[in-house]
Amino acid sequence: MIETSRTSLVLFTAANANLVLKYYQDNKHHLAPWEPIRDSNYLKLSSFKAMGEQSERDFEADKEVRLVAFNKDQNQVLGVCNFTGITKGAFQACFLGYSIDKTFEGQGLMTEILEAGTAYIFENLKLNRIMANYIPVNDASGAVLNKLGFEKEGYSRKYLKIAGKWQDHILMSKLND
Repeated sequence: MIETSRTSLVLFTAANANLVLKYYQDNKHHLAPWEPIRDSNYLKLSSFKAMGEQSERDFEADKEVRLVAFNKDQNQVLGVCNFTGITKGAFQACFLGYSIDKTFEGQGLMTEILEAGTAYIFENLKLNRIMANYIPVNDASGAVLNKLGFEKEGYSRKYLKIAGKWQDHILMSKLND
């Protein structure tokens, strides 16, 4: 567990799948412009339990670190930050994805969560690079990454299929100094 001033970051597991599912159900419309279109089985507890089990296996195998940001009582998910595609060897890097509950936007909470998560990745996994990409119209996401010291590395056309269409992305990264 990673403690911040307002949150407790814990690994996404089958044990907390019900609260993570509730987060995604409550924020379905809020997150829709920034996520891929999901199939009809996505927002089911069985799917989230399976994803939680996979998260645990991937964490043990040093493939991913999927963190859930809970309130201090650990009864509500405030946001998530996922460090995926962890590559060791000569690359020593991963991708960062994140989201915040619609009711907590604009309060600096995502910055707090990501600051703690990136510190964990750099200090414990000793990775050299964290890469994060955002859709150019998502000013809030760009602002958070800039605040955290991520630097623009490029612009990729039709990078990911988000909300049903291929979207351009601004490519950012933060190095472990």
